[in-house]
Amino acid sequence: MKKIVSHIWPLTKRITSQINGILEVTWINGKKVLDSQNANYSFGSLEKVLNFGLSKIEIQNTTEILILGLGGGSVIQSLYNRFNYKGKITAVEIDDIIIQIAKDEFDIKERKLLSIINDDALHYVENCKKRYGLIIIDIFLDQIVPEPFYEEKFWNHVLQLLQSGNHVLFNAGILLKDTTKIEALKSALEPNMIWTQYDHVEGVNTLLIGKKL
Repeated sequence: MKKIVSHIWPLTKRITSQINGILEVTWINGKKVLDSQNANYSFGSLEKVLNFGLSKIEIQNTTEILILGLGGGSVIQSLYNRFNYKGKITAVEIDDIIIQIAKDEFDIKERKLLSIINDDALHYVENCKKRYGLIIIDIFLDQIVPEPFYEEKFWNHVLQLLQSGNHVLFNAGILLKDTTKIEALKSALEPNMIWTQYDHVEGVNTLLIGKKL
């Protein structure tokens, strides 16, 4: 019934998170989406943004994928259903409320090929000993990427989790007017990475795709 009614009138449930503030799960036009106060967190415009980035990377033969920033889990559904990925996914999310929303509202639950870890991405990459074929970094507080995720220290840990020839997809910002941080990051990592930058994806997002040398 909610799905049908949503074509006429959006239906919204509001959930409070200490980390992300007020989150909204909304049925709209027959589809459920997850939003923060000012940004889509899953299954709306963000899904299109990440799908664009993933379309630039060879996914099917990729070994295990690491996702930093779960949201509602739309990127997981895209990897399995749209890009026909058959391998293991590990998703790391600091906000336990977001994890619960992904499970309860979007049926994103742990199974044989999907692990969901409640941890700070900074802590996870610093202590992880595994290697991944693709790392997706999509970490926002509303419309802002927290400062540590532009810093070289974080990215040096990320590079250690990638083998040569593997990729990282970084959702680097929304409506960026100042790209100084991105340019500094690219410059600092250039000896080890080849970068491709896409601006104004879906009109608003900046994406970086890096290939480790």
